[in-house]
Amino acid sequence: MTGYGKSILQLPTKKITIELKSLNSKSLDLNARMPSIYREKELDIRKLLADKLERGKIDFSIYVEATADDTSTQINTPVVKQYIQQLKKVVDGDEIELLKMAVRFPDALNTVREEIDETEWEAIQNEIIKAIEYITDYRLDEGKVLEKEFNKRIALISDLLDQVIAMDPDRIDGVRERLTKAIEEIKEKYDENRFEQELVYYIEKFDITEEKVRLKNHLDYFTESINSKHSNGKKLAFISQEIGREINTIGSKSNYAPMQQLVVQMKDELEKIKEQLLNVL
Repeated sequence: MTGYGKSILQLPTKKITIELKSLNSKSLDLNARMPSIYREKELDIRKLLADKLERGKIDFSIYVEATADDTSTQINTPVVKQYIQQLKKVVDGDEIELLKMAVRFPDALNTVREEIDETEWEAIQNEIIKAIEYITDYRLDEGKVLEKEFNKRIALISDLLDQVIAMDPDRIDGVRERLTKAIEEIKEKYDENRFEQELVYYIEKFDITEEKVRLKNHLDYFTESINSKHSNGKKLAFISQEIGREINTIGSKSNYAPMQQLVVQMKDELEKIKEQLLNVL
């Protein structure tokens, strides 16, 4: 989601620089800075940026640098002359000094409000689109790096899941053995059929078959979503939450130290995925 784009437009009397910066954000947070002459176009700019960039903390700026004689402020000659005449009646002085005083008085300078030249604005708009394209390319390059990172982490979680699946029979046998040994140590007679029924019921509480299947499906869905052409940041975040839910359930049901160690490793890889998902649209 982070990115940077810049475009420069050279006009006969000014240089216009368009700058775009993007940081991570759950929604679109747009801050626009521009000279007052372009303020009437701000809503159009915001709509364009929202359509193209979708999410992120966006800083948009237009900088104008004059490169030739081009000023909107003019001397109000009749008023200045009148001020000088009035000053002469009050004091005797050099006309240069009187002029310095006169231009400080109200209405000595006229500021002409500039109007947007539509041809100029069309050129500026094209540069804004170029800046958007630059920042989009920046984001795409970052996305390719993140895609490799996600695939790596998902593959590691998948490999750890395979290890969990492989050790699950030993885990169940271990639970059965511990319970049987505990009963035998009591040295009391018991109904073996009833004990077997209770044992099956107890072991069912530790069964993680559904969690293993759902976790595998979520991992596959995450990979499938990465390969989609559409923006997937929020969707991937939701899938990662579901992955975390299944991993946590496996950990709570495992009651088996070697499996819990694998669960801790899966959680670590998932946290790395969640951190990077903040960079995804």
